Parts: sequence; structure tokens; C-alpha cells
Amino acid sequence: MTILKHQRGLLFQKGDYKKVLLPGNHFIFPFQSVQILDANIAFYPGQNQNIFLQDPILKNELEIFEVKDNEIVILYEDGLFKKVLEAGNHFYWKGLHTYTSQKFNLNEIEVPNSVDKNHLAKPELSKFIYVFAIEPHEIGGLFVERNFSKLLSPGTHYFWRGTNSISISRLDLRRIQQEIGGQELMTKDKINLRINFVFHYKIINPEKILKEIKDYSEQIYIFLQLALREYVGSLTLDEILSKKEEIGTFVLEKTKTNAEHLGLEILFAGVKDIILPGEIKDILNQVLIAEKKAQANIITRREETASTRSLLNTAKLMEENQVLFELKELEYIERLSEKINQIQLIGGGHVLDQLKGLLIPKTPKEPS
Repeated sequence: MTILKHQRGLLFQKGDYKKVLLPGNHFIFPFQSVQILDANIAFYPGQNQNIFLQDPILKNELEIFEVKDNEIVILYEDGLFKKVLEAGNHFYWKGLHTYTSQKFNLNEIEVPNSVDKNHLAKPELSKFIYVFAIEPHEIGGLFVERNFSKLLSPGTHYFWRGTNSISISRLDLRRIQQEIGGQELMTKDKINLRINFVFHYKIINPEKILKEIKDYSEQIYIFLQLALREYVGSLTLDEILSKKEEIGTFVLEKTKTNAEHLGLEILFAGVKDIILPGEIKDILNQVLIAEKKAQANIITRREETASTRSLLNTAKLMEENQVLFELKELEYIERLSEKINQIQLIGGGHVLDQLKGLLIPKTPKEPS
């Protein structure tokens, strides 16, 4: 019998394994049989593994990979990814191919960088791996058996899917806006009003949040809500309306320490809207109208006073200067003439004197 170069033979006599037949010509006796195997394919001894391995020649012809229960082996054939070997013994024929391997303990947490990232996406290997992606604006927290392990930077992270439970939490490191909307508050003078308040914050201590803080956004919301309630309750409505811009500063300073304890930094806080009850709004509108009317009256009186003062000054000038007085008379005659359609002058008197006599009544002489 001839065994080809890519073949190996297993010689059996009456069903019992005798030896391995290497490439070449072999004489087979009666009551003997040969099982021809392709040396390109893994050798599967089945339940007779220990019997075959007692043959030192056969054992020397095999690449043997022993994999424990908590391990996997990545097998490379001629430098290329071949397959993933799970728990058990695996046998490959020597001679035709060069086999190398990487062994990994699944009880370890992280997949080492020595593993080619291209191989991690292969279905044979991906079932043993957790893959987590952290976005550029995020930071991640790794939890092993629900206990915080470490922070994860942006990028893709690979962990073994072993006996340990693996999970991650992500935190957004960008500027976050939150609004306290329609908050009903009572002022010092017992007036109910609603305030829409907005604030911005960011995470500055992610590890503290991941290890110690639950619902940090809800907690910072409550701290600002209480500070806002304290400020509004200490002032009257008029004071609040006049100090609207100061509310954000007060709340910011009041909650600064609490925010730091939560691993946060408040960047901005301010009032968006102040909503008054309908009756209070009507009263304020009436007050505003009255104030504007009073301002208008003051302006009118100032203008009247200025006009009277101007007339008085003009009268004094005309009293002192006869030419100016006559020019003023002509100005008034011109204005009055514009409203008269027809004027009849009789006699040979001076025209200007007649017009003055018609349009400007003479002042009666006082009795002597």
C-alpha cells in the first residue's frame, strides 16, 4: 500500500491500533486494515485518544494543543488565522503546514493588544469577547462583578467573555443644559409666582460619579431648586423683579460646593422667565401706566414752562427795542392774513397802518 505525501495511515490489526504509516510503500498482512487520513485536516482520535498517544512515533508526528476549561487558543496555519480552539486536546499533522498559536485565559479581563484587531471581528472569536465603544465626548467606567474597576478612554475596548460579569457605564463630558420649568414659588410678601430657570453644568470627576453617585443629574436639579426657593422666599416681589439678574449668581454660589461633592461644575445659572398671577400682572400694568402718565405730565409741564419763559424773554426784548416790536407785529399780521380771503382798505391812509388797525385791536386808554 502506498501512503502519499499529504496522507497518513493508521494500521489496525483485528480492530486494534498498531502503528502510524508515514508517506511511502507499506506491506499489509492479512487481518490488517489501514485508515487513510488527509494530513491537511486535523486528527480526531475520538475516545481512543490515550491509545493513540501511547505510540511515540504517532505522537511525534502531531502538533498537540492542550486547552483548559478557562482558556481558548487562536491557531495560525502558515501565519494565517485558522480557527479558535476551545477546551480539550487538538491534534494537527506536522510536515505540510507550520502551526503557531496564542493561548488566552478567559478569566483575565482585557483582551491584550497582541491580538490582531482584524481577528477580533471573526465569528469564531467574537463569541468570546465583549466589545464596547466609547465616543470622543464620553468617558467610560468598567465594572467587573458590579464593582468599579477603572475608567475607559474614548475608543473601542475588548474584554474576555469569561466567568466574570462585565459591564460599562458611559458619562457625557460635554456641557449639559437642564431646565427647572414652571417652578411655583412664594415670595416674602406671600405672592405666588412661577419661574423658569436654566443652568449649565459639566462633569469634572467621572470616577467619583461612577463609584459613589447615583442620579447625579437629579441631585444637582434638587440642589438648585432648593437654592432658588430660598432666594425667592427671602425677597418681596418688587425686589425680585428689580434683582432678576442676581438670582442666577446667588444660586450659582449657593450650590457650588454641593456640585463639587457630586463631581460636577456649574457653568451658568439664570432666570429664563418669571410668570406672575393674572391679578398681579393687571396691577403692575396699572402701576406702569400711571407711572408713564406721570412722566408725560412732568414733560408737558416742563415744555409749557420753557415756552412761557421764552415768551417772557421775547416780550422784554420787544419792550426794549421798537424795531423788533414792529417786526413782530408784521409777523402776526402775516399769520392772520393767511386766514382771511379778502380785505378792503378805504381812504388814502398808510396801508400798513390800516392793516394794523383792522387786525390788531387798539388798547383802550386808561381813564385819567
